[in-house]
Amino acid sequence: MKFGGTSVADLERIRRVARLVAAEVETGKRVAVVVSAMAGKTNELVAWTDGCGPAAQGLPPSDDEYDAIVASGEQVTAGLLAMTLRNMGLNARSWMGWQVPIITDDAHGRARIDEIPPEKLVAAMDRGEIAVIAGFQGVDREGRIATLGRGGSDTSAVAIAAAVGAACCDIYTDVDGVYTTDPRIEAKAKKLARISYEEMLEMASLGAKVLQTRSVELAMAQRVPVRVLSSFVEPGEAPGQGTIVCDEEEIVEKRIVSGVAYSRDEAKISLLGLPDHPGVSSTIFGRLADANVNVDMIVQSRARDTNHANMEFTVGKRDAARAVKIVEDAQAEIGFESVAVNEDVAKVSVIGVGMRSHAGVAKTMFTALAEKGVNIQVISTSEIKISVLIDAAYTELAVRALHAAYGLDQL
Repeated sequence: MKFGGTSVADLERIRRVARLVAAEVETGKRVAVVVSAMAGKTNELVAWTDGCGPAAQGLPPSDDEYDAIVASGEQVTAGLLAMTLRNMGLNARSWMGWQVPIITDDAHGRARIDEIPPEKLVAAMDRGEIAVIAGFQGVDREGRIATLGRGGSDTSAVAIAAAVGAACCDIYTDVDGVYTTDPRIEAKAKKLARISYEEMLEMASLGAKVLQTRSVELAMAQRVPVRVLSSFVEPGEAPGQGTIVCDEEEIVEKRIVSGVAYSRDEAKISLLGLPDHPGVSSTIFGRLADANVNVDMIVQSRARDTNHANMEFTVGKRDAARAVKIVEDAQAEIGFESVAVNEDVAKVSVIGVGMRSHAGVAKTMFTALAEKGVNIQVISTSEIKISVLIDAAYTELAVRALHAAYGLDQL
């Protein structure tokens, strides 16, 4: 069982979480619980490090002391939940990442899990103990605390579930499942009973906030069934069936399109007058990769001059200024004419495993957007996804139009 920051935001919500945990224990299950920091706490801790850590000197704010500070939020939550469970007469104890141990690499602030020896946890659970584990954190080979990056508690939960051979990993959050699109934009959005790992991975990477991308990658690799549930239920109520993230083969009725996702965290960078010869793209994207700038959509077209080309690509908004600076620094070497950035854009995507075997998905998308007067700036595709970059002002209109065009309001 994993509970996010909003689920443990205060003592009353922690008591509600304790009741949900107790209900599972009463059914005879052995339970491990992974918790996030209380809502807003990690932001507060990061702000403190910004004032006196590497960020204060203009350096990347990720070192071992940064991790020691920001990991403390989860430790507080784990202790409070374990205390609450004990007050209810249950056998519980808190576990820090280094006590499990969750062994990571030494990439502080964005560490990846190397292994989780399960013996200590399994032995404790076999004794009937509820293991309350601090998410988001592990320990590197030198014994220093390492954090997994924002949203890392989901990854902690899936990794623990895989390590102990759990039957399921339940992710409790402030929504009661995965919807066909954001219900705040489209009131007709429907909750999905099941969604494939591949579809959930695309939705997570394209802006859906229900699950963190790395947790879905890990669940798919380890074949851990994940269930998304709401923690905001009244005492005595069941949390509902939620949405199960599973293998595609376990979904009986496959849909052509399962959902519409969007992201406003996009910036489009345009390079005009690029020399059209081999090695130019390698230089541009090599420099960006060396600076850990993640590039998403890319399109290149010929300029009016046959010896030159124009290129557009997208990055996250927080990386836009840095990406422009990197490209400008390489202007003399590359020889392009000009660079421009537009942050007033959004990415809208349709996702579905049914795309593999059905034609006409792109036609439906482009027709629906054209009928609403939405202009497409960039297009990218994968086997189960089509994404378009549009003017940010049309985001909600595009989401609603596509949701209706694929009949998702009729599920």
